[in-house]
Amino acid sequence: MTHGTRTDSYPHYLDGGRDWRDTATRYALLPLRVFLGITFIYAGLDKLTDSAFMADSGSGSIGDMMSAARDASAIPAMIDMALKNPVGFGYAIAIGELAVGIGTLLGLLTRLAAVGGALISLSLWLTVSWSASPYYYGNDLPYLMAWLPLILAGAPVLSVDAAIRSRRGSSRHRAAGYR
Repeated sequence: MTHGTRTDSYPHYLDGGRDWRDTATRYALLPLRVFLGITFIYAGLDKLTDSAFMADSGSGSIGDMMSAARDASAIPAMIDMALKNPVGFGYAIAIGELAVGIGTLLGLLTRLAAVGGALISLSLWLTVSWSASPYYYGNDLPYLMAWLPLILAGAPVLSVDAAIRSRRGSSRHRAAGYR
């Protein structure tokens, strides 16, 4: 049996070669982006089209939901502030979810959209889902964690951000005389 030093320990992307692992690494965040984008678009549209939800009070209204969650939340003052105008707050959340979902799905200002999604998820976790016991029964904490890779990496492929970045890169090379 012969032992030796590995000679192929450099990353394959340095010499232009790509194997399936390199491709999988490039596209790894795409399923997460699609899932979060569609989910947040759906959540925003669901709120905007549900007339019972966009009401100060009544069964299924945002006002009743916030009133019920107030005493068990981590930050009751945050809910008190939203209860001053629950319908306005409901529209703000719905429009925010739509903007975050569209930005994430298209890969347009992806990091900014992911920060917005993380803030929405954090606020929902600290208010509505806070009383879930054990903590992992609340669904907003996993959404918060799911936004973190998109905050860090953005949308490197199949996105408006990547197209803009590619276009800027090619115009810099042309300006410098490279072909």
